[in-house]
Amino acid sequence: MSDLILKAENLFKSFNLEAGFFAKKDQLVYAVNDISFDLRRGETLGIVGESGCGKSTTARMLVRMYEPTSGRVLYYPKDQEASQAQDSGAQNIFDYKRKALNEYRRKVKYVFQDPARSLNPRMSAFNVLTDAFKYSPQKVGKEELRALAEKTFLEVGLAERHLDKRPSEFSGGQRQRVSIARALIMNPELLICDEVVSALDVSIQGQILNLLQDLRAKKNLSFVFITHDLKVAGWFCDRIAVMYRGAIVEEAPAATLFQNARHPYTKLLFDGAQGKAQASSVEVTSVLSKENGCPFAHRCPHAKPECLSALPPLRDVAEGHRVRCVLG
Repeated sequence: MSDLILKAENLFKSFNLEAGFFAKKDQLVYAVNDISFDLRRGETLGIVGESGCGKSTTARMLVRMYEPTSGRVLYYPKDQEASQAQDSGAQNIFDYKRKALNEYRRKVKYVFQDPARSLNPRMSAFNVLTDAFKYSPQKVGKEELRALAEKTFLEVGLAERHLDKRPSEFSGGQRQRVSIARALIMNPELLICDEVVSALDVSIQGQILNLLQDLRAKKNLSFVFITHDLKVAGWFCDRIAVMYRGAIVEEAPAATLFQNARHPYTKLLFDGAQGKAQASSVEVTSVLSKENGCPFAHRCPHAKPECLSALPPLRDVAEGHRVRCVLG
């Protein structure tokens, strides 16, 4: 896992706050605030945090569903890995024209949280899987396309005879398998999974996670795995980045983060996941102005005056472990 596939650098994203006729003019929501991370081939990076922290916005910028306010995302094609020490082989995806962007999106696939909404209800599973080939320079005959769809269906644990069913005829877990198959059929290098198990029963969650682990090992896939569930992230991911109000507050190997969490917010999340902390009555509010200090300072019991005046940098506290906190 020594080769980079993706690098996010200083991503910011703000949206116009549109709340009807009487909304304040030029009011902005600052969804993502200075996000940077690396992803290596064969690696799984988990991005965790409460709802509204900006993790899905970050994920959607990685496939240019959203354009950033500033920052860049560097992609390292396989044939240019040797140059990546100087970033000379990297390409900023926000500079891509249509042809290059389409090629990138064949290599980097997005799997949505709710397959019932992301799958066209009027199309058969076969058409859902193969629709992308209409816009691909890769020309595939009908028989070859059918064989490819059947092979991909089997890889995700579905019977080939169900290819002619529509999404409504599948269960929730089966629909998510169809979504994964749609991503896999183009032979991608990276899957971005946005809360892919949060809407499923616990037993089905385990099956989907095991499927993704098997596919990762078989195809050497990389993952960006978005979730609010720390237990799932700890089991599935190699590294975990913890987000709060648009900023990464801590990043560390999953195997050590549980024992060595440094940031007060990360500790609070772990205590809540283990039932050691009571539910907080403090709501995670939208960020309507640029953060000048630590995003967690208003909830932190250890906050100091300097926490409110300047955003602490992400600094290394151990190998592969970074934290954005003056306490260290």
